[in-house]
Amino acid sequence: MEYLFIALLFVIAFLYSSVGHGGASGYLALMALFSVAPVLMKSTSLTLNIFVSAISFIAFTKAGYFKWRLVLPFVVSSVPMAFLGASFPVRPQVYEMILAVFLLFAVARMLFVPGAITDKPSEPPVFIALLIGAVLGFFSGMIGIGGGIILSPLLILFHWAKVKESAAVSSLFIFLNSLSGMAAIMMKGFQYDERLVVWIITGILGGIAGSWMGSKKLQQGKLKYILAAVLLMASIKLFVY
Repeated sequence: MEYLFIALLFVIAFLYSSVGHGGASGYLALMALFSVAPVLMKSTSLTLNIFVSAISFIAFTKAGYFKWRLVLPFVVSSVPMAFLGASFPVRPQVYEMILAVFLLFAVARMLFVPGAITDKPSEPPVFIALLIGAVLGFFSGMIGIGGGIILSPLLILFHWAKVKESAAVSSLFIFLNSLSGMAAIMMKGFQYDERLVVWIITGILGGIAGSWMGSKKLQQGKLKYILAAVLLMASIKLFVY
């Protein structure tokens, strides 16, 4: 079962990193499925998120898809709120259900609505970006994810970014929020699984392979379907666990 866990962890890191995500929602579902102690799940998912999202950020930035002006207002408000959210031990069930429905809506719109993805994105209003960043940061820190799973479909559906641009922006958003959330957890005492080093190595390998495919090999049209699959997986996780 341990080998199966590692294999699935690699697949999750590969798929999520190919669209600029860290994979936290997938890791949480996997750990719940394999009965990892709940007290270890948030810290483990954030730790893996930090490594995989950093790799994705480097890959998509080197490929020329990163835009500072797009990400800055989101992270300015999200990072401190992620720290605050991670300080709360509560698991917000209602929020997760709302998020799951939103992700299903995003999947349906990206796949079935003509013009849902634009080739000529516009910049988001600063106040709206600050507000979205704050909300996503708080609830992402509370649950133990980086928030990119929510930010990337918002960037695409509101025509603020192309698919690969959203991947580059989301990866940094996830990385910084995950660091902030981990800082809050470590202040209270960091508990980790003895297998964490092996899981990190697996996540790094999956992240390298996935981000290379997403940034270099896959066309934007094909990447749309992978992103839709990732969002669908995350939505199912929120409904089931």
